[in-house]
Amino acid sequence: MTTTSSTGAWDEPPGLAARGTVILLTGRGETARTYQRFGRRIATDAYRVRVVETDLDDLVTTRKQVEALLADDDLPAPRVLAGSDTGASFASQLADLADGVVLAGLALPDSTPVTGWQSELDARSACPTHQRVLSEDADFTRGALARPVPSDWVVAPSTVPTLVLHGDKDPVTPLAAAFAPFSEARLRTVVGGHHDVLNDVSHRSVAATVVLFLESLKLGGDLPDIVV
Repeated sequence: MTTTSSTGAWDEPPGLAARGTVILLTGRGETARTYQRFGRRIATDAYRVRVVETDLDDLVTTRKQVEALLADDDLPAPRVLAGSDTGASFASQLADLADGVVLAGLALPDSTPVTGWQSELDARSACPTHQRVLSEDADFTRGALARPVPSDWVVAPSTVPTLVLHGDKDPVTPLAAAFAPFSEARLRTVVGGHHDVLNDVSHRSVAATVVLFLESLKLGGDLPDIVV
C-alpha cells in the first residue's frame, strides 16, 4: 500500500513489485512534509521513497542516515540519491555511494541569499498549493534561504548516472552555474521553473522526468533511451 507520511516514507501500491528506491535529501528549512506530493507520485510508479532531513549543523548524522538506507536490504535496487537545494549539493558529494543521483535546484556557495518570507516563497515555487504547504508547516524553518551554503562545499560530477534538473527562472542559483560542473550528466531545464523544481508549477512533468531517468537506469548505467 502506498504510504502517505509526514516522516517521509512512501511505498509502492499493493500488487506491484517495487522497482527501486529514491532517497531524498531535503534543502534548507524543509521537512519531510515538503515532499509528500513528490513522494506519493514517485511511489505510485512503484519506486519506494525515503526522505532524510538534511541537517547542515550535523552532516555526520545526515550521512549516517543516508548510508543506513543505502545498506538496507529491504529497500530494492537501484538505490538513487536525490536532493533539492543544499540536499542536492550534499547528495552530489555522496553520489558514488549510490547507483544514481538526481540533483534538483542545486545550491552553491555563491548562490544568492533570499530574505523576507514572501520573497522566499516566491523564490522557492510559483505553485500556490506548495506555497500553502510551506506556510502551514509549523516545523518548516522560515528564512532558511538566507543561510549561506557552506563555503567549502564543492559540487563535482560523480561516476554514477546523474540527472540534473534546474529552473531557468531560479533566483537562487543561475541555470548556467548549476549545469557548469556537469558534462556527462542528463541536464534538464525546467522552463519557467523557480528554485524548488520538484514542487513548482511543473511538478508533474518534473516527476515524470525523474521516473524516465529511473526507468533508464534500470536498463543500464549508460541510461539507454526507452522512447525514441
